Amino acid sequence: MGDTLRVTVGIMANAASLLLYAAPIPTFKRMIRKRSTEEFSCVPYILALMNCLLYTWYGLPIVSQGWENFPVITINGLGIPLETSFIFIYIWFSVPEQKKFVSLVALPVLVLFTVTAFVSSFVFHDHHHRKVFVGSIGLVASISMYSSPLVAVKQVIKTKSVEFMPFYLSFFSFIASCLWMAYGLLGRDLFLATPNLLGSPIALLQLVLYCMYRKGKEAHTETNKVDLEKDGAKFATQLQEVHEKKLEN
Repeated sequence: MGDTLRVTVGIMANAASLLLYAAPIPTFKRMIRKRSTEEFSCVPYILALMNCLLYTWYGLPIVSQGWENFPVITINGLGIPLETSFIFIYIWFSVPEQKKFVSLVALPVLVLFTVTAFVSSFVFHDHHHRKVFVGSIGLVASISMYSSPLVAVKQVIKTKSVEFMPFYLSFFSFIASCLWMAYGLLGRDLFLATPNLLGSPIALLQLVLYCMYRKGKEAHTETNKVDLEKDGAKFATQLQEVHEKKLEN
């Protein structure tokens, strides 16, 4: 019964995480359309990539016992190409300063994962010590990933607008964190449960802020609409004046 419940929660967590990984797609479609990264940050996607790499490795039989963490492998394995695609799109449309920053952040992530995989494979020779080693690093990576949205939270509070904090990213982050926390607790795996004990309240904070400041986003959109209407009316008046002058001549 316990194993069945854990597998069920794992499947639900996979579905929620899939929606979480897909949530930034509208943001990157906007970047492609505007050919600009605007004020969006790439840090959450780099940290998410690091998290996916480490937990895919954590779930593989070389670290875990057999396929006990198969749901962890499937969703994080899928997250790797998705997060990599987001990062490449961000780099493509970013300014030179941003490209340099992304490279400086992404390179240590790849080095860290490579070193972790190498050490866990050739230094430790049993599953217990491998899980402790990889899980400890994954724990730090997950805490970093779940803490990264605090940058967006600071911006929301400062600007009183949620324009650059997508709702669905926060919503599915909350759902996925709660489910993975339950999955970890059911399997008595603190390396899976602990990060989500932090991730759940941070995602909940984002949802609360979204509800508080969503009017600011609507007001910002309305202001832009009014400005466009004014500019359009001004342009139409100028055209009319030019037309009248031509008639007089």
